[in-house]
Amino acid sequence: MVVRDVIKHLEALSPLAYAEDFDNVGLLVGDKNKLVTGVLVTLDTLESVVDEAIAQNCNLIVSFHPIVFKGLKTFTGKTYVERVVMKAIKHEIAIFAIHTALDNALHGVNAMICERIGLKNSTILIPQAGTLKKLTTYVPKDEAETLRNALFAAGAGAIGNYSNCSFNLEGTGTFNGNEDSEPTRGEKGITKHEDETQISITFAKHLESNVLQTLFKTHSYEEVAYEITTLDNKNQHIGMGMIGELNEPLEANVFLNHLKKQMDTECIRHSAILNNSIKKVAVLGGSGSFAIQAAKAHGADVFVTSDLKYHDFFTAENQILLADIGHYESEQFTKSLLVAHLTKKMPNFAIILSKTNTNPVKYL
Repeated sequence: MVVRDVIKHLEALSPLAYAEDFDNVGLLVGDKNKLVTGVLVTLDTLESVVDEAIAQNCNLIVSFHPIVFKGLKTFTGKTYVERVVMKAIKHEIAIFAIHTALDNALHGVNAMICERIGLKNSTILIPQAGTLKKLTTYVPKDEAETLRNALFAAGAGAIGNYSNCSFNLEGTGTFNGNEDSEPTRGEKGITKHEDETQISITFAKHLESNVLQTLFKTHSYEEVAYEITTLDNKNQHIGMGMIGELNEPLEANVFLNHLKKQMDTECIRHSAILNNSIKKVAVLGGSGSFAIQAAKAHGADVFVTSDLKYHDFFTAENQILLADIGHYESEQFTKSLLVAHLTKKMPNFAIILSKTNTNPVKYL
């Protein structure tokens, strides 16, 4: 088992292609070809976490938050970020961060929150734009079935609960190869009329490289004609936040106490309690003020998130209950999710849940 093998399993859960543009995810420190002695999973990579990895003989740290978020200009040990990177390099420990890729995953951070507080029928709150693409290509009619099946096997043609989805039109293609061409059908210098099938097929954007490799490998033409377009269609499997429902409505105070217990938080900052019950719940782990309007638009009774500022609470406008449970608290169970996923994929390998509490916020 090498580092890139572990990364492959992590990207199966949450492809890095869906991380936010501002983020810094992936392998931040280390060699992807290094043999792995053990994996330590943490929410944050601090010096104490690197020490824990050393003690546990783990040379790969899988961290939710990236220790390197902005460019580093010096490595003098002046800041905690520099010290962590220097210690990791010294002890040949790789660091991988997944952050907003897992925030945007269907079975990621927010799905864990939904599970903790008992929500059902959960869907994505803010679908990420530009995650769906469409391939249109033209293939000899007698090769269409082979190419379609190869593209399906590469992951294309999956729409929601359906697979092997495509649209096909039959027509006539023409081409004339120059003296340097090596046509697989017809002869160079002579215009060829070929019965062709136009295949249109959608795919998730992180599969683009694999889909194109499959197209070129399977198609018989020397020059493959194809187009790729990015679709505006909403993708309910990728995006920020989730919204779901409780099995039974709860009074606001009862819900807040339930939330406090299930999310293991010492404090909940919330807006004014309205004279209504709680049934529809929106959640977004980490800093979620940007999603308040989306939660309201979806008719949520409450929006559970963190890092709300003073003026954010005014935006409730007696339409929704805002509940700030704390940044660390909203994401703390994420590392358990990652451990469970890696353990399932690598049952005979050492996947260790970090015991280091990395929460920088303390309560009196």
